[in-house]
Amino acid sequence: MADLLNKLEESIMAENHFIVTTTEHIPGKDYEVIGEVFGLTTQSKNVVRNIGAGLKNIVGGEIKDYTKMLDEARNTSVDRLKENAQKMGADAVVMMRFDSGSIGGDMQSVAAYGTAVKFV
Repeated sequence: MADLLNKLEESIMAENHFIVTTTEHIPGKDYEVIGEVFGLTTQSKNVVRNIGAGLKNIVGGEIKDYTKMLDEARNTSVDRLKENAQKMGADAVVMMRFDSGSIGGDMQSVAAYGTAVKFV
């Protein structure tokens, strides 16, 4: 029965539940470290966003188009992190972090990174 439950758990995790956590430990799981893993994306600002941002800069307030762009970039970087970790044979990523920065003033780069691990 335990073998059946383990196989079912592995099947579910492989399908939908790849774990990405900012913590070092996953409760109830032992794992071996595979190595570092990254997910990267770079987004460019467009003319419409720049005009809107310029106006917001004058009057103040949140620049929602930029916020949306950064949110999309963050989600894309996490998706790529998961893809890269799975290519390495990982079951999860622990200690996930983000980093971001501007490139040339008109582009925003977002990196998701962490440690790829395999459950034992």
